[in-house]
Amino acid sequence: MSRNLYEDRDIKNINGLKFEQDIDVQTAILEIKGYSIRNKNILMHNNNEVALILDRNSLYTRFFDPFEVNYKNIISKKLLPDGAIYVISTQTLHIIEKQFQKTVNVNDRELQSCDFKIKQYQKLIDTLNKKNDYMAKLTYNYILSDWFRRDEYIDVLTYIKDANCDYYFNELPLEVLNLPI
Repeated sequence: MSRNLYEDRDIKNINGLKFEQDIDVQTAILEIKGYSIRNKNILMHNNNEVALILDRNSLYTRFFDPFEVNYKNIISKKLLPDGAIYVISTQTLHIIEKQFQKTVNVNDRELQSCDFKIKQYQKLIDTLNKKNDYMAKLTYNYILSDWFRRDEYIDVLTYIKDANCDYYFNELPLEVLNLPI
């Protein structure tokens, strides 16, 4: 019952970021021809700056902090995503969470927290926009393993969409991020 058009693709291709349990956003992007990293987190495509690649802590140190957005003054607890990408051309911060499992465990509940987390991240984005006269936007995306295709997750996957979050199986299509192919 997925609404994901890419769920049946099992092969790595130039149109999506293929994820494994231990692959981060930067590693996935660098496997695509034309992409490189400059200064630890600036994503380049054919020598043009296109995005910032951010991990758990650099989301704050390299994205929010330089614009005087101190999470401690806005939200009660620091959120640490698996990864994030700020795409310059669209002014969009894409939060990326990966959930990979092969058996039932406590991570099942993690999927149900997206509504809370997107609201917390939105508070940070709203502060960034107000302080800096920006118009940044936010998306919250799960990369899920095939385990979550099971019928018992239909309601959870529907909830994710209803909470204005999104999910994809095993890869994140580049067009979702509005990155050049």
